[in-house]
Amino acid sequence: MLVIYVTLFAWNYGASLGPAGPGGRNYNFIPFRSIYRIAVYSPTIVDPIKILIGNIILFIPFGFLAPIAIKKLRKSVLITTGLGMLLSIAIESSQFLFTYRVSNIDDVILNTLGAFIGAVMIKICFFVKSKIIYFKT
Repeated sequence: MLVIYVTLFAWNYGASLGPAGPGGRNYNFIPFRSIYRIAVYSPTIVDPIKILIGNIILFIPFGFLAPIAIKKLRKSVLITTGLGMLLSIAIESSQFLFTYRVSNIDDVILNTLGAFIGAVMIKICFFVKSKIIYFKT
């Protein structure tokens, strides 16, 4: 629910990517364009870190919790990452519908990286758990 709320109703504090597109919408379909702009043109180092790391952190719980909820995902980090990417694409597509939100391919890239990190973390946890159980018996 928090992800849905933040996605649809978050305060847009200077996230514009330039002149508005059709219907007043802001969007970016060029990979790494906004990451570059944030890194180069931000007046402080804190803002780029908050924006970039925030997008990654937002999807780590998905990558971590999806394999716990769906046992079939425990075997494949790639499938979990792919589902995270599809969820991110759905979120960014929904943001395009609202003129006060920014639809950005870089968010998809960073969110997918977060899902990947979460999937790797849970894979490591399952591996360690299996070794602990093996050594106990």
